[in-house]
Amino acid sequence: MAQRDYYEVLGVAKDADAGSIKKAYRKLALQYHPDRNDSDEAEGKFKEASEAYEVLSDDKKRQVYDRFGHDGLKNQGFSGFSGAGVEDIFSSFGDIFGDLFGMGGGRRRGRRGGPQRGSDMRVDVVVDFKDAVFGTEKTIEVEQRVHCESCSGTGGKDGAQPEVCVTCQGRGQVMQGQGMFYISTTCPDCNGQGKRHANPCLECRGTGMGLETKELNVKVPAGFDDGMQLRYTGHGEPGTLGGPAGDLYIRIRVRQHDVIQRENEHLYMELDVSMVQAALGADITFESLEGTETAEIPAGTQPNDVITLKRKGVPNLRGNGRGDLHLICRIKIPTSLSSKQRKLLEEFGDIKAKKRGLFS
Repeated sequence: MAQRDYYEVLGVAKDADAGSIKKAYRKLALQYHPDRNDSDEAEGKFKEASEAYEVLSDDKKRQVYDRFGHDGLKNQGFSGFSGAGVEDIFSSFGDIFGDLFGMGGGRRRGRRGGPQRGSDMRVDVVVDFKDAVFGTEKTIEVEQRVHCESCSGTGGKDGAQPEVCVTCQGRGQVMQGQGMFYISTTCPDCNGQGKRHANPCLECRGTGMGLETKELNVKVPAGFDDGMQLRYTGHGEPGTLGGPAGDLYIRIRVRQHDVIQRENEHLYMELDVSMVQAALGADITFESLEGTETAEIPAGTQPNDVITLKRKGVPNLRGNGRGDLHLICRIKIPTSLSSKQRKLLEEFGDIKAKKRGLFS
């Protein structure tokens, strides 16, 4: 099913300011908050509104969405909240829910100790300029939480299963009063799980988790730019109580090139051209990202003239051709001349002056 327009979801105009967007989201979050509407439909609307707010409250994401829509966000690694747990939304917008409920949003760890999706992970990977342009593969090491081997992830000594929490009676939630109202909040003794261990595992201290370093082969597509992200579904932290694992987001950081600059799919570099080559024209060889190239310099080339080599730039991410390589001519004026060179230039100057005199 096609995604709804984010402005339509929040019920605001496309030129709405940040205050109007926040106000609209607060209203919908209060209306569809899962602690007030215990239904899948309400939770879906809650996630939809939260995803819209996530985008429209962020200036960069909003600019991408306004220009390229949902596909533009996906190309930059944004996956929304469709697969996220409600607790992830609470942690993302804690200030909003703190204002609404006075205690950080109420529920934080799911309902009645049910399965929980693992947390997403984010890792930065640095690649060379050339590798980002033409694509590369890298093997990286990622340290992540895994289920404890000593207790098989149960958190109990010798793999013992947890017992029902006496504080919340297994619900994972406790009721707390605030003025004339009562709201449901996470049980402080079992962290919302509904169960706890009488004898926790000594290895993981009852968390059921340990740390492990894993190797991952990362494929960077040709045309990737600095700050873009790759998503590896299910490679984040493991879920609890049978919940799915989170996702791993890899943000690509690109080392700058000493000579070549990039602007979208086009490359720019300065090319040294001698005074004589600029005046008479010449074929000049230079080193590009792909090796030795030849540029044809027209006679009469001026400083900062641009020579364009078609389809020598950055490959399009969608496979639609390549950008161009633009060479900015930097005319080199000699700083020392031999006597013969000086004499020839003086003669050239005299000829130019005489020609001007004939037509003056």
